[in-house]
Amino acid sequence: GGFVLLDGETFEVKGNWENGEKVPPLGYDFWYQPRHNVLISSEWGVPKVLAHGFNPADVERGHYGRRINVWDWSTHAYIQSVDLGKDSVPLEIRFLHNPDAAEGFVGCALSSAVHRFYKTEKGDWAAEKVIQVPNKKVQGWLLPDMPGLITDILISLDDRFLYFSNWLHGDIRQYDISDTRRPKLVGQVFLGGSIAKGGPVTVVEDKELQCQPEPFVIKGKRVPGGPQMIQLSLDGKRLYVTTSLYSGWDKQFYPDLVKEGSVMLQIDVDTERGGLKVNKNFLVDFGKEPDGPVLAHEIRYPGGDCTSDIWM
Repeated sequence: GGFVLLDGETFEVKGNWENGEKVPPLGYDFWYQPRHNVLISSEWGVPKVLAHGFNPADVERGHYGRRINVWDWSTHAYIQSVDLGKDSVPLEIRFLHNPDAAEGFVGCALSSAVHRFYKTEKGDWAAEKVIQVPNKKVQGWLLPDMPGLITDILISLDDRFLYFSNWLHGDIRQYDISDTRRPKLVGQVFLGGSIAKGGPVTVVEDKELQCQPEPFVIKGKRVPGGPQMIQLSLDGKRLYVTTSLYSGWDKQFYPDLVKEGSVMLQIDVDTERGGLKVNKNFLVDFGKEPDGPVLAHEIRYPGGDCTSDIWM
């Protein structure tokens, strides 16, 4: 659960970032706020366990994460853990961009929940669940209950909207977080996923939808997989999304994605009232790469973006 420190110019390995013998059992993503002298990291799972796909039994064996971990920014010491529950698997973590704000959000993949973490009056850190995506009862799938599987989240640069992707259910959601303790759903769009009509999965109970969504087709192509990594333009008006999670998991849940390659899509955002709409004229098909098909993942803007910019 520690960190490898690289030279910022040569990328030479300089050593470990953390100090002291105490480290978390697992690691994954992180974010920091220097004004609050804090870095907080998340947990995925044991690499040799998750590398070849997901086995639900490994959750019971303790091979997947359940905590966010708090570090002293200046001394690099591990000082606290916050338990989000045994079925949580917290992945992407984001502080608000406002450098004075001592709060943020973390998306939990398996529990399909978003937790708000915050600094308490005592000076330590705590978390509360503020969004819950209900599981869907299904037939023809790995388990009888299908989680949304929240795999990526981001916060707009003005700290007004929170976005996240449900890789299995197939939707991207937009929440107004003007009140960070009570996010309000203001936009949603389906881009494939495992519950589309005509597929092998039948939804037998759904607390949110009246019927299974239509397959997602753009420029004549039926898109395999589901929405995964996301990135927002600096003005907040264009949300970009790719569809590959991790090759071992892609092969298990979306074999056609591996055969055809992933895509990148663009979603137009209503930044006034909230709302999401697919741009039907934008499709980057990585299945057509010269040495493809390939599985595209992270999206980054040169010079900084919504998931890399941190103000001192």
